[in-house]
Amino acid sequence: MDKIIRIGTRSSDLAMWQANTVAQQLEHFGCETEIVKIDSIGDVVLDKPLYELGVTGVFTKNLDVALLNGKIDIAVHSFKDVPTQLPEGIVQAAVIKRGDFNDVLVMKDGEDFFGEKNAVIATGSLRRKAQWLYRYPNHTIVGLRGNVNSRLQKLEDNDWDGAIFAKIGLKRLRLLPPQEEHIILDWMVPAPAQGAVMVAALDKDEELLEFVKQINHEETAKCVKIERDFLRVLEGGCTAPIGALALIIKEEVKFKACLFSPDGRNKMEFSKTVPVDNAWDLGEYGAKFLLERGAKNLMRSIHNEDIEKSTLIYSTKSLSLDQTNQLDSKIGVASSDFITIRNNRLKPVIVKKPIKNVVFTSQNAVEALLNNFDALELNFENIYCVGRRTKRLIEKRIGKVKQSENDAQKLAAYLVDNLEDKNITFFCGNKRRDELPTILTENSITVNEVECYKTQLTPRKIEEKYKGILFYSPSGIESYLKDNSTSTSVAFCIGDTTAAEAIKHFENVIVSKVSTVESLLKSVNAHFEEIEESQKNQQ
Repeated sequence: MDKIIRIGTRSSDLAMWQANTVAQQLEHFGCETEIVKIDSIGDVVLDKPLYELGVTGVFTKNLDVALLNGKIDIAVHSFKDVPTQLPEGIVQAAVIKRGDFNDVLVMKDGEDFFGEKNAVIATGSLRRKAQWLYRYPNHTIVGLRGNVNSRLQKLEDNDWDGAIFAKIGLKRLRLLPPQEEHIILDWMVPAPAQGAVMVAALDKDEELLEFVKQINHEETAKCVKIERDFLRVLEGGCTAPIGALALIIKEEVKFKACLFSPDGRNKMEFSKTVPVDNAWDLGEYGAKFLLERGAKNLMRSIHNEDIEKSTLIYSTKSLSLDQTNQLDSKIGVASSDFITIRNNRLKPVIVKKPIKNVVFTSQNAVEALLNNFDALELNFENIYCVGRRTKRLIEKRIGKVKQSENDAQKLAAYLVDNLEDKNITFFCGNKRRDELPTILTENSITVNEVECYKTQLTPRKIEEKYKGILFYSPSGIESYLKDNSTSTSVAFCIGDTTAAEAIKHFENVIVSKVSTVESLLKSVNAHFEEIEESQKNQQ
């Protein structure tokens, strides 16, 4: 291209990084560029009033005006900050390859505060606030504004436990603290288009658009379009507690999105995997799916239980939309996580040498181990586990399982009878039950325990209107009882171990036939169907 391309940007360090990256990519294709800093409308001499220029944005307004007024040829934006509706005359010219999309917690003085009931976390994002409070309802969130450098300084100057940042911003400015001073929040769903950089241009400049198209990263563009379609249809804008992430893996688009009430007490989720060629309307589909199920009310911080339902139940673990749909249409359900799982950091020496015998009693332990190490680093000769789903996860991610049983006692009995090398490594959590290690130790088998995750209680008060409470572990019951009474609700339990704990506190306990969520939901349907039939017979 013959002319020098004028690249409009804000003058912050992060914005300049983005603009310079775009400049380098364009120059690779043989053109000259010039960076033009635009920080206020005062920098621009307007030929027309703003409304005639079609400018409706707030923060991107300055660059839009400069572009429409001919002061710059293209504008470079952090895509997550761009309104879903571009001003008339301006179009998306390219999206460069996406960087790391994760959020990260920068800690003030280490991780010890996780063990305390209260903590203070700083963020200026409503999305991050809602997701953090959903996971840690007893924590306090304080506001945090400014550029990356000023926010890091505020963390240093204030008595906070940590602050949440976009990891990519810290990495691009080489400000990401050492590994022991930050935690990647891979459980937090990022903002739509987080980590992506968008280049905007005038729709009438066809030659420029054709040239800039060369730096467009097609995979990133497809993914962020799905995410922004989801945001657009929900009409949440940049301040709504909405997260969305689309990834292309092996010719499939994996899409996950969530919507929270502003106080973080309630959430709705949507997830779906489809072939790339069928993903063009995935974001719209997901948004409409949630809107049909009360998303508008949730955004307004109104409880999303359907008051017309004849029966209301509460799940102490978040249910997916597919799971919720397995309940009878007359049953309304609300859910929150009463326990959270935090993966520990494990030293490489743990798996440096081959391990002959390893035991897993939960999927959480498998996922925590894989969070620390690549599957290729795990050299296990014999793998033993509890549960069909744990076995399925191990064989999908690590290797063949030699023996699995339905509960820890049965697995311990098997190991006592069949283990030749009387030594095992047990990957577990901080609240693991005693049956397996006790039985093995009593039978002269050495148990090397590796605590790879922590189960933390996240109690919350719920209204006393639910006819059934769903429990998935003894820890979930413990967490529930901290702020709630047993009342007259039926306790639905996922297995015998959980039921044994529930019997101590609830008069009516029902245990699922199989230790799966699906079986638990079937037991809920069966119980209330039986009650309904009984009431009909009495009439």
